[in-house]
Amino acid sequence: MGSVWPYGLCCDHRATPLGTDASAPLLSWRLSGADPVACLVEVDGLWSSGRLDDPAAIGVRYAGPPLRPRTRYTWQVTLWAADGTSSTARSWFETGQGDWTAAWIAADPDAVEHVDPPTEGDLALRDHGLAACPQLRRAFETRSPVAAARLYVSAKGLYEARINGHRAGDAELAPGWTDYRRRIQYQTYDVTSCLTEGENVLAVTLADGWWSGFAGFDPRRPGYHYGTFPELIAELHLTYADGSAEIVATGDGWRAGRGHVRYADLLKGECHDLRAATPGWRLPGFDDTSWSPAVVTGHDHAPLVPSLDEPVRAVRDLAPAAVTRTGPGTHLVDFGQNLAGRVRLAVPALEPGSRVTIRHAETLDAEGGLDTANLRTADATDVLISAGPATVFEPGFTYHGFRYAEITGVEVLGEVKAVVLHSDTPQAGTFACSDPELDQLQRNIEWGQRGNFVSVPTDCPQRDERLGWLADAQVFLPTACLNADVAAFFAKWLRDVRDAQTPQGGFPNVAPRLSGVAEEGAPGWADAGVLIPWHLYRVYGDPRFLDVDSMAAWVDFVRRHNPDLIWRARTGPHYADWLSPGPATPRELLATAFFHRSADLTARAAQVHGRTAEAERMRALADDIRAAFIKTFASAPGRLTGDTQTGYLLALAFGLLPPEWIVPAARRLAELVGEHGPQTGFLGVNLLCPVLSEHGHADLAHALLNRTAPPSWRYQVRRGATTVWERWDGAGAPSMNSFNHYAFGSVGEWLYGGVAGIAQAPDSVAYRELVIRPLPGDLTWARATYESVRGRIAVSWERGGGDFHLAVTVPPGASATVHLPDGQTHQVPSGDHTFRTTEETTA
Repeated sequence: MGSVWPYGLCCDHRATPLGTDASAPLLSWRLSGADPVACLVEVDGLWSSGRLDDPAAIGVRYAGPPLRPRTRYTWQVTLWAADGTSSTARSWFETGQGDWTAAWIAADPDAVEHVDPPTEGDLALRDHGLAACPQLRRAFETRSPVAAARLYVSAKGLYEARINGHRAGDAELAPGWTDYRRRIQYQTYDVTSCLTEGENVLAVTLADGWWSGFAGFDPRRPGYHYGTFPELIAELHLTYADGSAEIVATGDGWRAGRGHVRYADLLKGECHDLRAATPGWRLPGFDDTSWSPAVVTGHDHAPLVPSLDEPVRAVRDLAPAAVTRTGPGTHLVDFGQNLAGRVRLAVPALEPGSRVTIRHAETLDAEGGLDTANLRTADATDVLISAGPATVFEPGFTYHGFRYAEITGVEVLGEVKAVVLHSDTPQAGTFACSDPELDQLQRNIEWGQRGNFVSVPTDCPQRDERLGWLADAQVFLPTACLNADVAAFFAKWLRDVRDAQTPQGGFPNVAPRLSGVAEEGAPGWADAGVLIPWHLYRVYGDPRFLDVDSMAAWVDFVRRHNPDLIWRARTGPHYADWLSPGPATPRELLATAFFHRSADLTARAAQVHGRTAEAERMRALADDIRAAFIKTFASAPGRLTGDTQTGYLLALAFGLLPPEWIVPAARRLAELVGEHGPQTGFLGVNLLCPVLSEHGHADLAHALLNRTAPPSWRYQVRRGATTVWERWDGAGAPSMNSFNHYAFGSVGEWLYGGVAGIAQAPDSVAYRELVIRPLPGDLTWARATYESVRGRIAVSWERGGGDFHLAVTVPPGASATVHLPDGQTHQVPSGDHTFRTTEETTA
């Protein structure tokens, strides 16, 4: 008995979003206290769900009258406990733009200055043609006090918008990366406080970004993937105190010039020439008569959609761990952490024309200088050309993957900080244990996630790639969900994935789609279009993640080209078990395992949506693929063609073996792991510890965590890693040697679910049914917390003095099966629970 309280209210997985356009948004909450027995959701007197007697409810879809655009709605949820007490929590959301009237505008591309090809002593660029960043402004008058103002803005490229010098919002690298030919996100900002009576100025700086800048690694198509120059669209909606309204929109009447941002590129870096600055251009009273009229480039509003996720933000600053003067005017800064972001530097007064250069790298070479070999064509170089007075230099339209920065051009180094950038996904989980090296591994995994969740889930933040590779994302997703709330982040990116799906049903290897990057999907890569939605549904309980049509189209695409159900044809580049250090898993075996997995999960997704016929069709196909897999690849009971760790892992994890073959297959897997250590690449590593422990070999899973020789996680930690490496040993050709690559960090799921013991039951959704099964190994204590979509889950255990103590918190509306190391099992309801066994029985 007792009260229940709702908290963490969200609209479509975001707290108080500005600019949603969903016709039926999901209004959700988390639970604290007692189990609820009923809920009631009300929206601004417009709609009521009525009392719903559902003790498991943690969200309700809006089903009232159509929501008006550009309107703030207050909503509340009331929960009742069994004792009759109730509690209410309130929040709000705001709808998006609706119909646009603005035009796309740009600086006249024929008048934009481009950087000349580099010459000796000039900027350290490998390519030329980088354009000056346009400055666009529009002055306007307000006729009376403004009660409310909203700015709806986007760009083909990147933008920073200001009103009267005040920045609109805190989004970085906005509007983010999509396939701009299909969809362009816009942002909504409350700018009421920025306006004054009389003259006001809306001023925007543009940069190339992903739209027209350098992206990817194809030398035949280094840039201009979507367009050739950046463009802006914006509408500023003013509501006056008297109720009247006015719109200031892009179109005729805008002026275009250029200022101090000589160029800005995501891979090359950014240059500020303060001698060309235009002081006051963002403020009223600036004389822009020498500027050119902005050019209207189009009126196509069809691609514009409101943001589904939180933007990239500057989330923290890091002070240097060490600064070394390496020569006249040259300093090497070690920030102590590999990260994605930029440097902020206080620059003293210098002679006009003096140049300050910041170069970035993840590691140092043998001589102690920056090792930039793995950047390939990414210059990762920012430049300030001084106008004389002291200033603070901080780029705004680029980011780099780095730990070290070399700063040249200043004799005495002023304050310097690393500014960490990543998509603002709220922290969800914590993990700690008695082993400091495993704690460092967890920190490395978290920093790898931060550094690679920059608008899309990238593979690496440093070199000329930074692409949304599907395989990396799908193997790391279970870990990502435990570290952070990534529901909105992946809701956005799944649209990128579906935007990239071909009319024939083929998913890509990367999303957003980029010209020149192996476009036809490979096994385990393209299958992410099925695997990721299913995992997100299980974690967050939102069936909208499951687009059954796109999932089924992919499975049918593979089937059409492989009628014998062994996936040999249309395998794209077939990356296989990428960067596996051991024997190669047969490609057809690996591909067919994923073919089965996609068919099986599509059948389950169809059943969730009540599409029984489609579910039965896909289930029958999955059964047939399984039979073909056994016939083709099982050389003996429990033995598979190739005899590789990844082969057994896929077969066991995906349910491909007959029941009587499971034990011998798991035994053979354990033999291979015991003899050789981990021999898995990207597609097997996430399954390694979970499958071993599920089949009675938790000791081997712990042995892998304890292993210090390569390949191992602890080897990286002992070599000073602060993020997870692309390669197990950090060796190999520099062109393929990222030191911030999260795929091998997918072991993080097992730190939570194996070491600490937080997991879901196989058929559970949204953590309704928990499985708490700590596997201590040789650790003396561990603890983990997870802010699930239902509420807080916590596990803490310790051993000492001959006893094993376990404390568990189960959120309201959930239950748990608790497995103790001595073999005892307990079924427990929500609430706090403690258990104790003797140490002798935990061996």
